[in-house]
Amino acid sequence: MTGLRLVHAHGDRITLTEPVTGVELLSYVYAPEAAWEAPKPYIHPLRTLAGDVVTDYRPNDHRWHKGLQLTASHLSGANLWGGNSYVHGEGYLELPERVGSMAHVAFDEVSVRDDRVVIAERLTWHPYGGELWADEERQIEIHDVDRESGSWALTWCSAVTNRRDEPLRFGSPTTAGRELAGYTGLFWRGPRGFRDGRVIGPDAEGPGLMGKQAPWLAYSGEHDGADGHATLLFAHAPENDHDGAHGTHPAHWFVRNEPFAAVAPSWAFYDELELAPGDTLARRYRVVVADGAWEREEIAKYLEAHPW
Repeated sequence: MTGLRLVHAHGDRITLTEPVTGVELLSYVYAPEAAWEAPKPYIHPLRTLAGDVVTDYRPNDHRWHKGLQLTASHLSGANLWGGNSYVHGEGYLELPERVGSMAHVAFDEVSVRDDRVVIAERLTWHPYGGELWADEERQIEIHDVDRESGSWALTWCSAVTNRRDEPLRFGSPTTAGRELAGYTGLFWRGPRGFRDGRVIGPDAEGPGLMGKQAPWLAYSGEHDGADGHATLLFAHAPENDHDGAHGTHPAHWFVRNEPFAAVAPSWAFYDELELAPGDTLARRYRVVVADGAWEREEIAKYLEAHPW
């Protein structure tokens, strides 16, 4: 599959279009937004090859949920997630002095390479006061566009380097005391029609997979406004669980299908992850966007045909 069309509206967003159907598969938005929402780049809309949107944007329950984005809900006392901050024993509080940002610095590459698109970006991470806490090198690749199977894939790689003179502590509401709220890291918010969708893992299914470990997790939902379903397959690379610099720190899945659809391979579900000054935290993820409700057998076949 060749000929993916890329348009860069400088200072705002990058859009990618499938040339045969004219479907805009995604927009990568990096223009800054409201401070309260912890501004950071995000992908929305994200679409199937059939043109159906499979992300939500600024829903009224959580305005800081924006499609697919990398987040840090609890970072050394700062909130780079957005909105109210969780404080154990007090719940979610309006603490604007905790809300930080991830800022776009520059693109090192925005290109079409034969059968894939590459977006390579540099970012900086900041608490509310604006100090430099971390640098990030991010590379997003769009590949394996397959009209026959109705699927395409996105690989997201991020390398975050601590620029403080003290450790950065990555956590989550669960590490702060709230049960089963381990969201942080790469986070997807599904559209409203995907509420009560089907959650599938390698050996089990259902929202009971919250907080469990598995190399992949899939979410199938039914569209509003169009007939049919879509499936999003989330996978994290094997090396994510065995980072040589930080020992074994396995990912656990944050997943909900009510009151809304959400998935994140959390890098700090139950335990904080500490990043020493000058050290780099590297993570690699894949998201497959497919038309139709895929069964476990179809998912396994796809993964076998598309190894890491």
